[in-house]
Amino acid sequence: MGRHFEVRAAAMAASAKAKSAAYMRASKEIYAAAKSGTPDPASNLALRSAIEKYRKTCPKDVIERAIEKAKGSGDAVNLQSGRYEFFGPGGSYVIVDTLTDNVNRALVGVRTAVTRKGGKMGTVAYNFNFLGLIGFEGGDKEAIEEALILADVDVQSVNVEDGYTEVTVAPNDLEKAKDALKEMGITDFDTAETTMVPNEWVTIPDEDVVKFKAMLAELDEVEDVQAVYHNVENI
Repeated sequence: MGRHFEVRAAAMAASAKAKSAAYMRASKEIYAAAKSGTPDPASNLALRSAIEKYRKTCPKDVIERAIEKAKGSGDAVNLQSGRYEFFGPGGSYVIVDTLTDNVNRALVGVRTAVTRKGGKMGTVAYNFNFLGLIGFEGGDKEAIEEALILADVDVQSVNVEDGYTEVTVAPNDLEKAKDALKEMGITDFDTAETTMVPNEWVTIPDEDVVKFKAMLAELDEVEDVQAVYHNVENI
């Protein structure tokens, strides 16, 4: 399996515009999580998870401003989530999640980015599973499996390759799995989030790889895009 999950989304911050969109993405998700409960990560699990998701890729002040905005007494921003499914270049499958205050803008932005590279809308989500994913350097497979099972975590897989470990669990058990790993002394996670994992990875022709990468780059610049999932192995 390796680090396939690291390429499920666009190459973040490939340009100044993409970096701005990435920070907006983090800000909106953290704001929405803070608004879903109390704006305190100590008592709001969704907020704590959102902060941890972006803490390595997003400046601290962006995170803090999003939380402060959620605490404000002014008019709240009404953010709506959306999901769009596509057949991508080379027969690939692509899922795009959005979080937006303008659904029409989100749809147009996502659809334009995909269809310009030869994709088309279609039903593909049945080719994916919704799972909790944790990735980190190092780790002993047998010890990790044992610790997770003893913690009553619904473990889907533990893969160790080239000194890197990827663990997938039932989405509701993500926090429990993280706690079990921390008890083992594993505290620095590259990835710790819920995600869509493809049932099978595919290899697409080289000419389609070029289109696919260009499509991901365009999606990365769409401010309403929160996550992009796909099943392409060779990018």
